[in-house]
Amino acid sequence: MAKRKIIEIDRDLCNGCGACTTACDEAALQLDDEGKAVLVKELYCDGMGMCLDVCPTDALKVVEREVEAYDYQATVEHVKRTRGDEAVELVHKPEEEAAAPGAPARSEITQWPIQLHLISPAAPYFRGADLLVAADCTAFALGSFHSDLLKGRKMVVACPKLDETGPYLDKLVALIKDAGAASVTTAIMTVPCCGGLEHMVRKAVTLAGVDIPVKIVVVGIDGQIAGER
Repeated sequence: MAKRKIIEIDRDLCNGCGACTTACDEAALQLDDEGKAVLVKELYCDGMGMCLDVCPTDALKVVEREVEAYDYQATVEHVKRTRGDEAVELVHKPEEEAAAPGAPARSEITQWPIQLHLISPAAPYFRGADLLVAADCTAFALGSFHSDLLKGRKMVVACPKLDETGPYLDKLVALIKDAGAASVTTAIMTVPCCGGLEHMVRKAVTLAGVDIPVKIVVVGIDGQIAGER
């Protein structure tokens, strides 16, 4: 066994709607005899948390603990048996398989929307999340954006130069304070206009009055990470 991310279910909060069982591409969740969501097997759960957004009662969360490793091949067979061959293509591949030559890169987006104007800080998937605040251009400039910056984080994107940023500070404070962000990573470009986003995030952390890790990742126009602070 190894320590990894996995879904945890609060039975008291679960209302038995079953939305999570269909949202899970790995068919790792089902309703038991009492109408409550349960993990079929730990090895079927990839820990990505795609089921979190559909739960109306916030009964699901991602935790880190000692569990069986995610077994891709066993999960494929399980999905074949329960959902048919056509559902197999949705099963999450481990990184080493997803990175094989010719394989499409996997998106690490686990929530929608992502634009700071559109998101609600009260959305359940932001609670206790590691937050990524990304300048719009960073995702285009950095080829490894999803694997290096987005993986394991919830994201909001903004442009400090072109957006109407009036509501942004309040939203960032709410994401950090009210939603209880565990950490904040800010991705900006080396260009001067991106400095406004860093300033806004640091001010939001100060106004929130919390002590959490804050990291600034600077992306160069050459598509490489130019530095961190």
